[in-house]
Amino acid sequence: MDYQHLSTLLWREQELLDLLLFKAEEKQYLILTGKTRWLARIAHEIEVVLDQLRTLEVERAAATEAIAVKLGLDANPSLRQVADAAPSPWNDLFAKHHEALLVLVTDLRSLSDTNRELIEGGLAAIGDALLQVRTPTAGTYGASGRQTEGSHRAVTLDGAL
Repeated sequence: MDYQHLSTLLWREQELLDLLLFKAEEKQYLILTGKTRWLARIAHEIEVVLDQLRTLEVERAAATEAIAVKLGLDANPSLRQVADAAPSPWNDLFAKHHEALLVLVTDLRSLSDTNRELIEGGLAAIGDALLQVRTPTAGTYGASGRQTEGSHRAVTLDGAL
């Protein structure tokens, strides 16, 4: 594994994070417009991208570890540490990958927090609405054929027969 391989993996990671950002924005649009029909589908699509990212992360960790050995770095170095130790032009390229990944992750966290707040706000509004709307209960009928407590009017079965 070499510098080029790691760079290719980092480009792929940026593409997947960008796709994840797009999917999170789609989810926000669906939440804001009330098109909840598609939320399960977008959740599945997000999970597929996350699975791809997890797989890529394993490969990236292995590539980073191989380069760390070549550079004399400790085990499990950060991308910033690899960028600082790598020869030119890789040091600049890895530093740019690092910056781009930080921006994407920051944007994703922000959008994810916003989406969570929108969902929680929507659920709270639904709960408040349900508390305000109370349907009158019909009550239950006792042995005499009359409704018990909780009903709005007494109804006798004798008069109906």
